[in-house]
Amino acid sequence: MLIREWMTQDVITVTPDTSMMKASKILKENRIRRLPVVDAEGRLIGIVSDRDIKEASPSKATTLDMHELYYLLSEIKVKDIMTRDPFTVRADDTVETVALNMIEKRIGGLPVIDDAGKLVGIISDSDVFKVLITITGVRHGGVQFAFELENTPGTLKPIVDTLREHNARIISILTSMDDSSGPTRRVYIRILPMDRAEENRIIEAVKSRFSLMYWARDNVHPA
Repeated sequence: MLIREWMTQDVITVTPDTSMMKASKILKENRIRRLPVVDAEGRLIGIVSDRDIKEASPSKATTLDMHELYYLLSEIKVKDIMTRDPFTVRADDTVETVALNMIEKRIGGLPVIDDAGKLVGIISDSDVFKVLITITGVRHGGVQFAFELENTPGTLKPIVDTLREHNARIISILTSMDDSSGPTRRVYIRILPMDRAEENRIIEAVKSRFSLMYWARDNVHPA
């Protein structure tokens, strides 16, 4: 899955000379948390977040009167508070890589640039959540099974064959491994909704034949 398929392309941006007050207003009006800062050619030169604005704003305990406060805020520019040379990604990077970078760098969104350094999009943690929802098929409902399987070839096939025997349609198969050389791996399989009685027969068949950790329809049911 590539970033280009999930990023926001029509990005709201500001320039270095945009006032902090205006940037704050843009963030609130559009319900976003960060604004890429670009130059006249559209090249990314920084990013400013709602946290940057909050940290740069005067304390409520300030002794300034209203006119002085507004003057001060109007004089602060985005270039004074933005993060310069922010971490960026490319449109052909994978979403998985983005998710890893977000966790490691503790940031919630990344600008996407082209080879010339021009801004072409932005991808946020919300976009990554959309990817998770899509690849798991959770919107379709159905039943999810979680297995603890030996980390050897061929352990998944008997499970898939059993589901097919009962005419189950698989939406997604996901695998999780803490250590690729470890003895086991976790596999999560979701099937499309079926008649409730048929679903129950599939659940019982799977429980009796395989190392099932849990199954989930609306709630999680330990095996």
